[in-house]
Amino acid sequence: MDDLVTRLRVALPADAVLTDPDITGSYAHDMASFCAAGTPAVVVLPRTVEQVQHVMRTATELRVPVVPQGARTGLSGAANASDGCVVLSLVKMDRIVEINPVDRTAVVEPGVVNATLSRAVAEHGLYYPPDPSSWEQCTIGGNIGTASGGLCCVKYGVTAEYVLGLEVVLADGRLLNTGRRTAKGVAGYDLTRLFVGSEGTLGIVVRAVLGLRPAPLGQLAMAAEFPSTAAACDAVCAIMERGHAPSLLELMDRTSIRAVNAMTQMGLPETTEALLLAAFDTPDPAADLAAVGELCTTAGATEVVPAEDAAESELLLQARRQALPAMERIRSATMIDDVCVPRSRLGAMIEGTATIADKYDLTIGVCAHAGDGNTHPVVCFDAADPDEARRARESFDEIMALGLELGGTITGEHGVGVLKKEWLARELGPVGLELQRGIKAVFDPDGILNPGKLF
Repeated sequence: MDDLVTRLRVALPADAVLTDPDITGSYAHDMASFCAAGTPAVVVLPRTVEQVQHVMRTATELRVPVVPQGARTGLSGAANASDGCVVLSLVKMDRIVEINPVDRTAVVEPGVVNATLSRAVAEHGLYYPPDPSSWEQCTIGGNIGTASGGLCCVKYGVTAEYVLGLEVVLADGRLLNTGRRTAKGVAGYDLTRLFVGSEGTLGIVVRAVLGLRPAPLGQLAMAAEFPSTAAACDAVCAIMERGHAPSLLELMDRTSIRAVNAMTQMGLPETTEALLLAAFDTPDPAADLAAVGELCTTAGATEVVPAEDAAESELLLQARRQALPAMERIRSATMIDDVCVPRSRLGAMIEGTATIADKYDLTIGVCAHAGDGNTHPVVCFDAADPDEARRARESFDEIMALGLELGGTITGEHGVGVLKKEWLARELGPVGLELQRGIKAVFDPDGILNPGKLF
């Protein structure tokens, strides 16, 4: 390790190379449960592309693994350290290099916080849509690494749709430029998309060109209460089938509703089995909400409450925003799942998860980005109880299996990391897995980039 640290310090400031075990240990893992983490040899915090290149050249020469990190808000273990690795934290590379209102692009470094970028582009009348729930902490580099989504995906799509080009430091320290700054372009293979969602296994993103949209009009929201999950999911299908384009379409099951009630005293009826939240940012959102409200009533909603203004809309959406904190109060630990299914199978996914909760005698609440079929079952358990922790892990596996059986995918936006390696292999199949490993070998022949993740 002494040789590694000495060589890193040749081109890095003293305060950018951390070796104190009490400090480096705090960089060992992200926010995932049930994911092993090793002990890093050193943590580096570069500020320039050249410093990142120096780290990668040194690591390649010494055959030392490198684990890139952002804010460590991930939920799959993708940022977990391996024993003896260099943790490459990119949070100090946090400049917004350029915002171009004509081209509708922003050029940013990987350590820029999502919310910081969103507010900066809003000053130019522009909008960066991807908004993970951790947007006040998570970084653009981490969002790119895990192909993050958010509440607005139903209308605006996920991170991959806004990454136009990248600068990437490869495993051997070379700098690769991918993509474009133009409105369109199809030259060569789309290497940009290849890096989005690669979880730091192919290269280190050091700069990104992001596409922006004109800022939307203010949105109005509504809440609809249903006597069953099936009825709420029927309403979701009707909304999408009729061609509506909500800016938000979220669903909460009975367990998450009651957890929010217990924490916030919002007074949601205890008889409500599912709560559907919809919002529109169209020129006439009130008319859109009225049309969607009729569809909800037809599907069996017992009450539909449209907001009159932005303040009322925010009050309605508070239930969804408080769901995870409320679930975290139930037991000492939670495992936040992320399974995406076709919209038409959303009801089966949520009802199947309830059956799994009963089977394992666990509290599992489900919130869903209903408009795109992305469910987030939250498994609550006592981490100090070995039997309960075992049941939590087994229930997680059954939820994964259910998602695949319903024609879905094991992750819509959280990534694979360590948590879902086994399930990625099942989803891809042997041919797909072989090809993906081959791609990894082209970019990282020595296998030093985030080893043990994905495969």
